Amino acid sequence: MTASDESSSNQDHAPAAEAIFRPPDRAALLGKRVAVLDKGWVELQDLMGDDLAIVNAARVSFLGESKGSEKDKKLLFYLMQHRHTSPFEQVEFKFRVRAPVVTWWQWVRHRTWQFNAQSGRYVAFDEDDFYVPDVWRKQSPSNKQASLGELTPEEGAPLTAALLEHYERGYRLYRQALDAGVAREQARIFLPGFAVYYTWVAKVDAHNLMHFLSLRMAEDAQYEIRVYAQTIYEHFFKPALPWTAEAFEKFILARLGG
Repeated sequence: MTASDESSSNQDHAPAAEAIFRPPDRAALLGKRVAVLDKGWVELQDLMGDDLAIVNAARVSFLGESKGSEKDKKLLFYLMQHRHTSPFEQVEFKFRVRAPVVTWWQWVRHRTWQFNAQSGRYVAFDEDDFYVPDVWRKQSPSNKQASLGELTPEEGAPLTAALLEHYERGYRLYRQALDAGVAREQARIFLPGFAVYYTWVAKVDAHNLMHFLSLRMAEDAQYEIRVYAQTIYEHFFKPALPWTAEAFEKFILARLGG
């Protein structure tokens, strides 16, 4: 960005809240684990950068650095509003996540993330490594890829019982195959695929994380990934980048109706 861009940011794009930069509490964030779904969780393993790192990355265009909290925050808001995205790529998050395949199936579509996953070839699965939903959602009549409404507890109870029986039988066959000497990489085909929990390490920069959040926190996102996106945003993104989160809500989420 140019010096004239920053001059414009200081004049026209002042954030409403008081601008006081406070670095994130890394001790409170790193290693923090938040439960998601019935057996899943999100844990922050590493964090590089903060709001000030974003501002300084923008100012490096003309070899500048912080000019004080008020001007720094105005500049960050200007960057967000006018989609100067590269400075936001200077901040990175690394998570350790436990989620079922039905969640990962959508997550890996975001190809700007870097992933490493638990392998069923090396590690045997436990008996309770399967997702059991709290409620059964109905198919939307107008959207082929969405749900709308829920079954009553009475309607859903037989399905939950059948699902648990399905899991027990599949796991029993999995163990039977392992006990017979079948390789783990092949025995796992007995397991119910979309319900199995896997643990992954997932790394992403702040710009691409915001893109992920804008899509996956939306009301039409599938519940099983929406709750992970909401957890990341509320428990990790906002505490780590409060200025960025404020600008993200004002200029991106508000536009999308979030």
